[in-house]
Order: sequence, then structure tokens, then C-alpha cells
Amino acid sequence: MVEALTLQDEAFMRRALALAAQGRGRVEPNPMVGCVIVRGGRIVGEGYHRRFGGPHAEVHALSEAGPAARGATCYVTLEPCCHHGKTPPCTDALIAAGVKRVVVAMRDPFPLVRGKGFRQLRACGIDVAEGLLEADAVRLNAPYLKLQRCGRPWVTLKWAQSLDGKIATRTGDSEWISGERSRAYAHRLRGRVDAIVIGVGTVVKDDPLLTCRQGRPRRVAARVVIDPHLRVPMTARLVRTARRYPTIIAVDRKLLAGRKAAGLRKAGLELVGLGRDRSVGLDLGALLDELGRRRMTNVMVEGGGRTLGAFHDAGLADEAVVFVAPRFIGGRQAPSPLNAEGPATLGEVAPPVWVGRSRCGQDDVYHIGLTDPSNW
Repeated sequence: MVEALTLQDEAFMRRALALAAQGRGRVEPNPMVGCVIVRGGRIVGEGYHRRFGGPHAEVHALSEAGPAARGATCYVTLEPCCHHGKTPPCTDALIAAGVKRVVVAMRDPFPLVRGKGFRQLRACGIDVAEGLLEADAVRLNAPYLKLQRCGRPWVTLKWAQSLDGKIATRTGDSEWISGERSRAYAHRLRGRVDAIVIGVGTVVKDDPLLTCRQGRPRRVAARVVIDPHLRVPMTARLVRTARRYPTIIAVDRKLLAGRKAAGLRKAGLELVGLGRDRSVGLDLGALLDELGRRRMTNVMVEGGGRTLGAFHDAGLADEAVVFVAPRFIGGRQAPSPLNAEGPATLGEVAPPVWVGRSRCGQDDVYHIGLTDPSNW
């Protein structure tokens, strides 16, 4: 049906996609959805899913449109829901409002919807077209799609590096490679994710807090430490603040009954026991499975290099956000961001699915897609 749609249809759908993106960080584990209602070539109502458990995009748009929705076209980025969840079905609302046509970017894979919304609308005589700007909608909601289809969160690797690919000097000094504006942006990214993952080496070396300290966070991320041998110091800031911010230690399951584990639990941390793996000592896939069971949608891995490299080598990373500062560090012993085994030949290096580049003060910021959500 996409080929029968017009450039005007595409423009209205792009507006709906832009609206949907405004819900990022507030609606997960639900999808981001935008809706635009058009009558006589003019927008009469629009809205987006603003918060988890709140009214859906269609409800906001229909409320704004009022009686003008009768006979109008509704552009929505995801198939309207047709079941009773935290809110009533959007299909019922569209039918009651008397819309004539519904144009949808993509089908919802959620089992209670998955094509049923389309069938209900068509059964009531509403013209339904699906697939307009589907690739854009899939990319926007890739974390939701991955959680639905794979049971795991979307994994973003994040680091700052020099032009020659170093994340610290040979002595381990890394404060600060990137500029102030880049660091502020990185904090805003923290404020949109469900978890921030680091290795215990970073805890020992840097004693980070791993909180969002720029602007108002949309979510409070759990701090997750990969610590096979339970080396995290009891004096670490992560431990001392565990009652204020959720903190998880991923550890070899054999150590769950020890005295150190008991002390950490008493301090307010949660311990998750995992099996062993060669990369960083623990089964990272099992860790993602556990985070997925908790309905975490977005996870950001901040390092260090061994942890970043292990996720990348294992094919567990979906995206990378890389801050590149205009400076050279040099040094044979200076660490690189993906400090793991790596491929043997360039033929084993997969091309990026997408690459976005922008300026952030003095730095360049790259958003690089590593997996194609349309393949799920």
C-alpha cells in the first residue's frame, strides 16, 4: 500500500515520528508512539505517548481534534492497540471518533495486538494503509522491538576517545578527554536508560557514582557492575549510595553465599549470580536475559575497555555512541576502547547499519548502529 501514498502522507507521518520521539525515556518498556489527525489537508489534532501507563498517542490527538476527527485521516507510528491494558483500546476510540482512514508506519509485535488492530479497524469500514516510513519507525522503536522479540534490552556502548583512539593515557588518566558539552550530553543519555553497566576495574580505579547529574533525568538507571570475583570495595561510592540508587553486582554464582556477598546485601546492593565465560569472566548473555526479565529496555555500557570489548566481541552490542575529541594522546600502553580479542581479518568486521555524526562543542559525536532491528 505504501506506493499509493503521497508526499503529503509522508510529511504527516514524519511529524508523527517526531512527536513519538518526545516520549523517549518516559514510556519504556512501552513503545514510543506519535499520532497526527488531518482533515482537509490541515492538522486538527496531534499527540504522543507521554508516560508509561498514561493515555496513548491516539487519545491525545483525538482529544485535541474533537468533532473534527470525523471523516479525518489518522497518521500513527505504530498499529493502534485493540486490547484492554493500562488504558482502553485505541481502536475503539478511533472507531467512535468516526475517522475515515488510518495510515500506520509499522505493525505492533506485541502478541495481543500484532495485526488484530488492523483487522478491527477494517471490519468497521475504516481504510487502513500500513508500512509508510516503516524503516524509520523500526529504528525509533528498536529497543522495544528487541525486548518484545528477543527478551533482552537494547545495548549501547558509550565512550570518549582521542583522535588516535585512546580512552586514557598510559597511566590511566582519562579526566577529561571530551569537552564539557559532551559530558553534559553523556549525562543526559544516562537519564534515559534503565541501566548503566561497567566492569569492576572501573570501580576500583575511578570510584564512579554513575548517576545523571545534568538536567532532570527521565529515568533512574540501575548501576550494574560486572564483578566475577566480588572485588568491589565496601568503601566505593556505588556501595555507599546503594540505598539511594538501585545497584546490582553481577558475580560468579559460587560466591553468592559468602561473607562479602552478605555485607553487600546489607549495604543495599542486589547480587545476581551468573555462570562463567572467557570474555570478562561472566556470561554476559545471561546478564542481558536477566535485565530483560526485569523489562529493562535500554542499557548503556560505559566501560572500561575490557567490558566494552567483551560486549562487542560477543555480538551483544546494538549501538555505539562515541565522543571523539580533537587531540592525540599516543603511547603504546595507552588503552583503547574495545580491549578484547577482536577479529582476525577485516572481512570479519561487519559494516555499520547506520552512522550519524554531530558536533558537541569541540568534539564530534558518532551514533553507530551495530545491529539491524528489521532482521528480528
